[in-house]
Amino acid sequence: MIRGKSGRFGTFVGQALAVGFGARGARPASLARALSLAAGLAVLPAGAFAQQASLPEGLSSAYQALDAAWQQAPLSFAALAFTDGPSTGYGRYTPRADAVFAAGDTLTVYAEPVGFGHEATAEGYGVRLTAGFELLNTSGQVLAEQTGFADLRADSRNRLREFHATLSFAFEGLRPGDYRLVTTLTDTVSGKTASGELPFTIRASD
Repeated sequence: MIRGKSGRFGTFVGQALAVGFGARGARPASLARALSLAAGLAVLPAGAFAQQASLPEGLSSAYQALDAAWQQAPLSFAALAFTDGPSTGYGRYTPRADAVFAAGDTLTVYAEPVGFGHEATAEGYGVRLTAGFELLNTSGQVLAEQTGFADLRADSRNRLREFHATLSFAFEGLRPGDYRLVTTLTDTVSGKTASGELPFTIRASD
């Protein structure tokens, strides 16, 4: 459970579900629960023979240029959106038609980061990201927040660039009105951080 700040707006409690492509597991941090539902990577058994394919010269040069640009780029989001339920894979999600929710609804966010670093691992390369959030009202007051509530990890023999996360939040005590959900990812490999803001509305009950 994620327990945020309490005050005259009440206490907010949320749950987080983190999914990274090929992730070994989204490791739970304090005051939070995170569960990885991603499919595991297909990894060759120890001692297995793997032949390294060679790319055409033009494509190889393009990959080298992409690697250089990727390392120099800031961590950012290629996609960040409220969705109708969890994604079923990288790029496979359904954006919500609107950002209007009933009190007690679960807010599901699809996040697709780019520009993250790659850690050297026994398997090859690892992606290491941590997630945080802030819930704000229209005046900028922070109503709830949590840093490092989920670790997003993936390991691969090649550098992964297709990586996604599904984050689900269920806040209790929100009154009808407008709010802002700020999602933050921090890359523990490069030290880069990216934040994205999604405004939403809690509608009055019928």
